[in-house]
Amino acid sequence: MNNFFKSLEISSSALTAQRLRMNLLSSNLANAQTTRTPEGGPYKRQDAVFSAVPLGSPFEDMLADKTDSRLKKVQVIEIHQDTKEPRRVYDPSHADADKDGFVAMPNIQMMTEMVNMIMATRAYEANTTAFNAPKAMAQKALEIGR
Repeated sequence: MNNFFKSLEISSSALTAQRLRMNLLSSNLANAQTTRTPEGGPYKRQDAVFSAVPLGSPFEDMLADKTDSRLKKVQVIEIHQDTKEPRRVYDPSHADADKDGFVAMPNIQMMTEMVNMIMATRAYEANTTAFNAPKAMAQKALEIGR
């Protein structure tokens, strides 16, 4: 029964991470034309950085190391902000144009963001399926016991 809950925990950690990634990608798409932020300057693209972290107690981890069967779950360890210089677009009529007529725009490529959103959606769907599989197995096991 313990492995049942571990599989649910692994899948739910991936669902949480992918949901955060989709929220960040949505924010990137929504702010692709934002030239003013509270920090000053254009919006900076954000992305989630994932890491595999051990699942279980320190004793379980030590035992798993000996048997080479360590389980890992996904965790968002950082939300990375773009550090590149903003794109400069010539638009002298824009309210945020500099003296030369250039506007600092976010470094957001719509096509890249949409592809990343599709990948995050597919990963979310796959983890939903992985989450539902042990749940369905447990329900079948309960039906057998009746």
